[in-house]
Amino acid sequence: MSERNLDFDTVIDRRNTKSLKYDFAVKRGKPADILPLWVADMDFRTSSYIEDALKSAAEHGIFGYTETDDTYFEAVKGWMKSQYDWDVTNERHVIKTPGIVFALAATVNCYSEKGDPVLICSPVYYPFSEVITDNGRRIVSSNLVETEDGSYRIDYEDFEKKIEENDIGLFLLCNPHNPGSKGWTREELEKIGDICLRHNVTVISDEIHADFEWERKHTVFASLSPEISDITVTCTSPTKTFNIAGLQISNIIITDNKLRYRFRKQVDAFGFSQANAAGIYACEAAYTHGQEWLKALKEYIYDNIKFTKSYIEKNLENVRAFKTEATYLIWLDFRGTGLSDEEIDRKIIHEAGLWLDSGSIFGESGKGFQRINAACPRSILQEALERLVKAFKSA
Repeated sequence: MSERNLDFDTVIDRRNTKSLKYDFAVKRGKPADILPLWVADMDFRTSSYIEDALKSAAEHGIFGYTETDDTYFEAVKGWMKSQYDWDVTNERHVIKTPGIVFALAATVNCYSEKGDPVLICSPVYYPFSEVITDNGRRIVSSNLVETEDGSYRIDYEDFEKKIEENDIGLFLLCNPHNPGSKGWTREELEKIGDICLRHNVTVISDEIHADFEWERKHTVFASLSPEISDITVTCTSPTKTFNIAGLQISNIIITDNKLRYRFRKQVDAFGFSQANAAGIYACEAAYTHGQEWLKALKEYIYDNIKFTKSYIEKNLENVRAFKTEATYLIWLDFRGTGLSDEEIDRKIIHEAGLWLDSGSIFGESGKGFQRINAACPRSILQEALERLVKAFKSA
């Protein structure tokens, strides 16, 4: 058997499939005919191996409680080793959850108390802030610093100062970083690790975009040293990589016994036990047979990213695309237009007819930006960029 789903140019109609991306525009206050490039899922068919695994399960016709076995762990273990050179040696270290946001909420609950401060680096994936405030904790941000070449860096002095001044015990790390498409280097992660070790800070590392590092192989934060591993909860999932977010499966990897015990108790308290059967089948198939599909997908998306940056540079002098070191989400800087966030949103939604993610949802430092999803057929991406240029050509 060989991989069949390597055609990424064909446009697949996703409307009327209960797609969050395509079918809920009106319910979310957008025009019905808007072109969506917002939420981080892809407009491509997943690996045919995943399709076959799900078809086989459907043909069996019984969908009872399902648990993972040795083959599942070997698939997860093999992927972590082959893709990131990270050794996951113990099956007990892997705890399944129905998604990483669920896991983030669980970590906030089990590693902090009501009213406690939790550290983030804004602008950052907006559920980070939501799980902190929704659970009665307080956000503290060490904002990322823009670099001259259109990227971000951490202000380590401010990062440590925020920890000291607020008695921080928990830090939510986005690795790679979303938005801003920043792929952290090993040296950058080591500096974060040293500071967190020095101040006894537990690190929750969201690594869902790990398979989309463009400039270097992804560095798992917990892989830096045994000491750093012992303060880290690593959140992984095949869902972004293989476009299976609706199957709700994540693998949370914790080597430290005390951290793992507390996390498992919190997951139990939330009432979650067995994972979604379809998610289990899909994850095992993806991590066992998905390499060919992913290699072709990444080549296609990387070309889309280069196409987007070139198109913006040639046609919109007041808009800048940040460096895309990781993820398939491009961070567009509209501050050069001189328009307010409200004016930018209005032009994008009502003049361009596009649904992007407004930068303001990622924090105060995201204002003036928009996030666009490049994981779609080139024809859709080109149409979106043409619309964008038409709306902003005179801005």
